[in-house]
Amino acid sequence: MTRLISKVLVIVFVSTTPLIALSQTVLNDSIMNGLNFEKAAFRLWIHKDIKKVRGIIVMVPGSNGDGRNMVEKAEWQNLAKEHDMALMACNFRDKKVSAVEEYADVSKGSGQAMLDVIKRFAGKSGHKELATAPLVLWGMSAGGEVNYELACWIPERVICFIVNKGGVYYTALASEATRAVPGVFLTGEVDNPYRNNIVYGLFSVNRRFGAKWIYAEEPGTGHQFARSETFALEYFHQMIPLRLPAKVGDPLAPLYPEGFIGEMETKQVSAFEKGKRYKGITVWLPNMAIADLWHSLMK
Repeated sequence: MTRLISKVLVIVFVSTTPLIALSQTVLNDSIMNGLNFEKAAFRLWIHKDIKKVRGIIVMVPGSNGDGRNMVEKAEWQNLAKEHDMALMACNFRDKKVSAVEEYADVSKGSGQAMLDVIKRFAGKSGHKELATAPLVLWGMSAGGEVNYELACWIPERVICFIVNKGGVYYTALASEATRAVPGVFLTGEVDNPYRNNIVYGLFSVNRRFGAKWIYAEEPGTGHQFARSETFALEYFHQMIPLRLPAKVGDPLAPLYPEGFIGEMETKQVSAFEKGKRYKGITVWLPNMAIADLWHSLMK
């Protein structure tokens, strides 16, 4: 009787393990000792039901943090699966840890390291389309710095990005191509005022020249995710279909000036009117669903 039970248990264990493994693809890779980083390590997640990967949601943690476990979060996996996207989370580490993240200056080496690893993932995963897949950029603090600099460095590859309470940026006035990439700039009401002023200033100087960007300050929030992660999930859910091309590999769809304008002082939202003068600094909103999100984040 004991022998029979042992055999049954072994059969159950062996038969269920492959089923778990087949539900997803998880790959790890890294590059060490680059020009502006000590370590650039990445973890990729792809659900088994995705036949063609249409893009990659890139998740970048705070200063020198290891965010690779972020790909395990169910809500992000659900978002990726719904839009046929892969998830990729990062661990960037500076050669010398300080308050200034050198790896955030992606044009100096860390950005190319990320693209090189994505190409290697394309070969290992059997998804060749990954090599040139467009990117959705999410992160916190230094992660937001990386996101912004990636949008400045390779705007043609970025679907949208979020700057979330960071503090060190290498590009002030972004290119026209980058200003055409939809982005969100978030601060926390009780975060370090230096961080807040830097993020708001970065947004303001580029918004003056038509950047399709949103700014919001979370009330009562410091240097933390708070509600920004929930906001990001819904923002990406809205933005990804607006920008993905009909055919995998084609250029990203542009966002035309038509949309909605939110006035920072009054929080009023109205349809875009060419030539209209608005009072104070404004935000650009692609649709009313995102306008509602903007309002809810500031309550």
